[in-house]
Amino acid sequence: MRIDLHTHSTASDGTDTPAELVRNAAAAGLDVVALTDHDSTRGHAEAIAALPAGLTLVTGAELSCRLDGIGLHMLAYLFDPDEPELARERELVRDDRVPRAQGMVGKLRELGVPIEWDQVARIAGDGSVGRPHIASALMELGVVESVSDAFTPDWLANGGRAYVEKHELDPFDAIRLVKAAGGVTVFAHPGAAERGDIVPESAIAALAAAGLDGIEVDHMDHDGPTRARIRGLADDLGLLTTGSSDYHGSRKTVRLGEYTTDPEIYGEITRRATGAFPVPGAGGSLLP
Repeated sequence: MRIDLHTHSTASDGTDTPAELVRNAAAAGLDVVALTDHDSTRGHAEAIAALPAGLTLVTGAELSCRLDGIGLHMLAYLFDPDEPELARERELVRDDRVPRAQGMVGKLRELGVPIEWDQVARIAGDGSVGRPHIASALMELGVVESVSDAFTPDWLANGGRAYVEKHELDPFDAIRLVKAAGGVTVFAHPGAAERGDIVPESAIAALAAAGLDGIEVDHMDHDGPTRARIRGLADDLGLLTTGSSDYHGSRKTVRLGEYTTDPEIYGEITRRATGAFPVPGAGGSLLP
């Protein structure tokens, strides 16, 4: 089985619609794909309706969190999307995205970048506007060569010159809320130092003690030594280890299924979940 547990669609900051994403996942030879848009489950219904036979969808979201001033992302799988407390927190985060993005556009203009809010809004479309949309605008303007180049201290990295904070969950609260909604939590790309400060291993140990289920090890932002270190930490803490593409369509160079999760780990995630269950493909078309 080929299993990719971290992807994004136009419901947040990917470039594939949810329907396109599942069709592309099937075409890439995946057996299981998780749709984990930022703080949103809005793309799930479309993905399910288009799900090709032979592909299973894991519903989820990537929750925006902050601990001691450091931003981190928590992947939440197979939770009940209608659980009211978790739904309310996701809504608070989403509601803060537009004013936050507008604030970053303002800072960029102060730095002499001729960026306009209308440009960012056009790129975001119906998705939840975020830094990748602003990064794409910077690419259009020739300020940076790639989306990754925009996530530096000069521009949009955590604490960077144009960075603006947003409402984010405490990760301990995120774990509690996801568990109360029957879901499973995995700390996304914990060693992605190029994005900004990362939380120390002592914090990961505390999250594990609070009920964190797993940690994403195989990821494009982790080099070999980082993967080895995180895998060893996971072994010490009894955490599940996953691998995922963090696919964003054309916004990043990573391909669907470039990094994958062991089937036994996937099986354990599904065994722990009680809020929702993986959705087997009902024969949606591979064609648009």
